[in-house]
Amino acid sequence: MLPLSLLHTASGHPMLVELKNGETFNGHLVNCDNWMNLTLREVIQTSPDGDRFWRLPECYIRGNTIKYLNVPEEIIDMVKEDENKQRQNNRGNRGGRGNQGDRRDRGGRGGRGGGQGYSRGGGRGGRS
Repeated sequence: MLPLSLLHTASGHPMLVELKNGETFNGHLVNCDNWMNLTLREVIQTSPDGDRFWRLPECYIRGNTIKYLNVPEEIIDMVKEDENKQRQNNRGNRGGRGNQGDRRDRGGRGGRGGGQGYSRGGGRGGRS
C-alpha cells in the first residue's frame, strides 16, 4: 500500500498528524500533493507537551515535517479493496509483447545492423 494512494483516498475524512517537533493536528483532510504536503480543515492543534490547544479553521502542513499519520481503519480497508480490484484487472489484461509484425521501428530485419535489413548506398564495398 502506497502512502500517497492512502492519503488521496482519505480526502474528506478525519485524521491525526503528528509532527517531528511533537505537535499534533486533528482535522479533516482537504488536499494532499506528491510531497505529502497536507491541507486540513476544522483542526485542533495540540502543543508538544499536550497542555495547550488551538482551534484552527484550516492549516497547511509541510510533508517533510510529518512524523506520523493516523487514518481511520475504514480508509485502509478502502485502499486494500481498490488495490485488489486493480490486481484482478491487471491479471485479465495480460497480453503479448505488442506489435511484432512490423520490426522496422527496431532497426530493421535481423536486429542490430545484421541480417538483410535496409541497404545503405549502392552496394558492397564501393560507392554508387
